[in-house]
Amino acid sequence: RKNQPLNMGNSIRIGTRSSELALWQAKTVADQLAFLGHKTELVPIDSVGDVVLDKPLYELGITGVFTKNLDLALLEGKIDIAVHSLKDVPTQLPEGIVQAAVLKRGNFNDVLVLKKDLHFFENETATIATGSLRRKAQWLYRYPNHKITGLRGNVNTRLQKLDAHDWDGAIFASAGLKRLQLLPKNHLNLDWMVPAPAQGAVMVAALGKNQELLTICQELNHEETATCVSIERTFLRVLEGGCTAPIGALATIRNDELKFRGVLSSPDGKQQMEYSKTSPIDQLEGLGERAANYLLDKGAKKLMRPQGNLEKDLHVYATKTLSFDQSKRLDVNIGVGMSDFITVRHNRLKNSVVCKPVPQVVITSQNAVHALLSNVDPSELNFGDIYCVGRRTKRLIEKRIGKVTHSEQSAEKLADYLVENLTDKKIAFFCGNKRREVLPEVLKSREFQLEEIVCYQTTLSPKKIADTHRGILFFSPSGVESYLQISNTTDPVAFCIGETTAKQARKYFSQTIVASIPTVEGVIDAVNSHFQS
Repeated sequence: RKNQPLNMGNSIRIGTRSSELALWQAKTVADQLAFLGHKTELVPIDSVGDVVLDKPLYELGITGVFTKNLDLALLEGKIDIAVHSLKDVPTQLPEGIVQAAVLKRGNFNDVLVLKKDLHFFENETATIATGSLRRKAQWLYRYPNHKITGLRGNVNTRLQKLDAHDWDGAIFASAGLKRLQLLPKNHLNLDWMVPAPAQGAVMVAALGKNQELLTICQELNHEETATCVSIERTFLRVLEGGCTAPIGALATIRNDELKFRGVLSSPDGKQQMEYSKTSPIDQLEGLGERAANYLLDKGAKKLMRPQGNLEKDLHVYATKTLSFDQSKRLDVNIGVGMSDFITVRHNRLKNSVVCKPVPQVVITSQNAVHALLSNVDPSELNFGDIYCVGRRTKRLIEKRIGKVTHSEQSAEKLADYLVENLTDKKIAFFCGNKRREVLPEVLKSREFQLEEIVCYQTTLSPKKIADTHRGILFFSPSGVESYLQISNTTDPVAFCIGETTAKQARKYFSQTIVASIPTVEGVIDAVNSHFQS
């Protein structure tokens, strides 16, 4: 029976990656919502994982390579829900985003698509293609004489690469091939390989505050699937702890019992640990966590390597995603993991606020510039004198908006300059919701009339990372705050982009180093200098 649609007004905008498989998943959600009487429209959005195809996923050093751009679109109100392969979703969702539904799971197994036949198993060695660290490790544990080669791209691209290369086979998720009707007859079911946590499951994400939409999505939720994948992802979250590790987990329900199997392998596939348990479905509480802790008690951390450059012995972690050139700037002996510990969402501003004549403007971050320009064209701005903080902010303003009257390297110094040099005490301050108090406090104490325009929201997106990292790279006080929201260690060296960030870090870290130049590259140079000395 069709339910009456709730009062959603316009169509439900469904965010999705633009690959064929992702679109299939999004259309499946759209069809189920249509059955319930709701109008929908698809909004394709490419991800980092779709664009960067020349590296294995585990070398990208980014949490949520397939989900980040959809998360941002959701937080910025460009879409209403996002559809993901649940195995690609980080176990820690960004603040404000929740799991709204999990669809009934498809086939969870991996398959080996054969180039010719099975005779290659009779040879001394073979070459198997996969971009998955988990598949690589489990395959090498079973077949240590084989070679693994990297394989990235969408399903069609990977099948074409297998056809074009002299490989013996390539490993795929069975569900993806079946959903696109691309599973060749010439394949081998790998029922011995433990799949990725939540493999074969499709997840719908939405904003936690949108209760009406959450009620709609709940009708799509498959309880049995949701129970199984929750246990698998808890196992992953507790065991992984910020490391990139080859982890497999599978929970299945049959005859009122849940069978769970979890596997952790060393990245080279030489070692493997396993946990198995069968439990009545009314005694499942804490199963995923108990399974992970069992392996940790047995020495699981020795098998795991820090996220990022897996073959390095010395590791640091950046609380923002570094560019390829920035990460390559690090000394060759230093491995780096990275993810964005803060998410920025632009506010919608009325033209009457941003397009009116403003004789004096203060901007203290590049985020404020981007937020302004997401609302209006630069030609619509009617700014007089512009004062800013930071060389990069100045460059961005002069490239996109107009000439900067004066800039300083800190908010404190800019406040002192304005007090000393301005006679007109009316200023418009374009800022974020977590802006520092020092500039407003100084100006207001000198009887300046400050119009504060909050043009972007900074949301904390903390991640739990491994204790093995010897340095943490911070680029803002909010990054420090986000890092400490979860029980991350304060033993590493805190490398800070500037004194303001360092001031926050010194409250918690025993050793803090400030970059000599307040840039991302300056922080990286400080890391190199410290560990070379």
